[in-house]
Amino acid sequence: MHNHGRKLFLPISLASLFIGPSSWAQSSVTLFGVIDISVSRYQTKSVLPAGLPWWSLAAPASISQGATKLASGAHTPSLLGIRGQEDLGGGLAAGFWLESTLTPDDGAQGLGVFDRRSTVSLSGPFGEVRLGRDYVPTYWNLTVFDPFGTVGVGANLWNPIGTGLTTSHGKSPANLMPFDNYVRASNSVGYFLPGHLGGFYGQVMYALHENLKQSGVSHSPSKGGRNVGGRFGYQRGPLNLAIAYQEDTKDDLSGFDKDRLKILNAGVSYDFDVVKLFGQLSQIRDERSKMNVANIGGIPHPFRNESNGKYTGGLIGITAPVGPGLIRASYSRVNYASPHAVNALNPVAWVQDNDARIEKFAVGYVYNLSKRTALYATVARTKMKWNGSVNAAMAISPGGGVRFANGIAGISAPYVPSSTTGYDMGIRHAF
Repeated sequence: MHNHGRKLFLPISLASLFIGPSSWAQSSVTLFGVIDISVSRYQTKSVLPAGLPWWSLAAPASISQGATKLASGAHTPSLLGIRGQEDLGGGLAAGFWLESTLTPDDGAQGLGVFDRRSTVSLSGPFGEVRLGRDYVPTYWNLTVFDPFGTVGVGANLWNPIGTGLTTSHGKSPANLMPFDNYVRASNSVGYFLPGHLGGFYGQVMYALHENLKQSGVSHSPSKGGRNVGGRFGYQRGPLNLAIAYQEDTKDDLSGFDKDRLKILNAGVSYDFDVVKLFGQLSQIRDERSKMNVANIGGIPHPFRNESNGKYTGGLIGITAPVGPGLIRASYSRVNYASPHAVNALNPVAWVQDNDARIEKFAVGYVYNLSKRTALYATVARTKMKWNGSVNAAMAISPGGGVRFANGIAGISAPYVPSSTTGYDMGIRHAF
């Protein structure tokens, strides 16, 4: 979509006071963007779990709630950006990229914050060094190997689950958004391999936590907010495959002195011309621990509580060109293995059995009116299964801020999330 940017050459600028006219043509600035608006419907359904007491039988077996909204970014994120590059000679180039989220449905969000990307870079035969706010390596696999690109009602399950988990662990002062370090990272230093390696590509990233180090304070500075990761792959002809790993450190952000989200995923796609196949495998390990002290017989006994939950699953998808458009479909699934906790003094007290499963099927069609403009429609359905307590990170909304109802006024009955449905019908224009 960025290939349709309009180049704005700026021979009159502050830089022109210091460089000669022969250098003007070597620099350019490009304005680009996407406006994407849809009519979208989001609905949730909650049900009564089995085994409730007799008095709850008077309650309805299920309750639903939903809303129809004018939404933004259901096919492609609505955005506005400015990027530029200067040829430094000898194969070197300096560049910048500033990109902001737009909400054209209400106009409330624009260029006030460059939340999507804000980087400066130096590139050459050695590759590219990039500084600033950028996508984390593992997120590329989620969006590149998803027919729906992680947006709209058809997006795979990992994006809402991962952002929900990251948010629940706490936000570092160095982060811009509550879900930073899952989608994007601020204060990052990244390196990208050069593009002449016979189809092999890769990147590494380190995001600084920027916490204060204080003398005389143990474990200072806190590592909460640090993020490190990498992605390596191979693309040649119709084949593209990649694997990525990252570790998001959340120490001290939610009451745990050691707190990690460890993300591993891999993706593959193959284009047969008449059909393109997609596949993903993903895992998130939620590892938390903290020191406690128990007083036994008047003697303090320090011990560490550890809790390790695991999310595993994947996606299979397909796109197929039909006429001037594209059919898209995907199936994704995530299984949650509840924490196998360790408590040195009372192991049984921390053992839980709250395993869960969530599945999603989505199908849609994109009708291209031109290279820049398209109409689209998507419908999706999600089903959930719980074994014990509801895992909040798995109880994902279909979109639009529509959540699950957990009860009815005047009726004392514990409803649990069961399913969601949603659709998007909209138009996207890129410039």
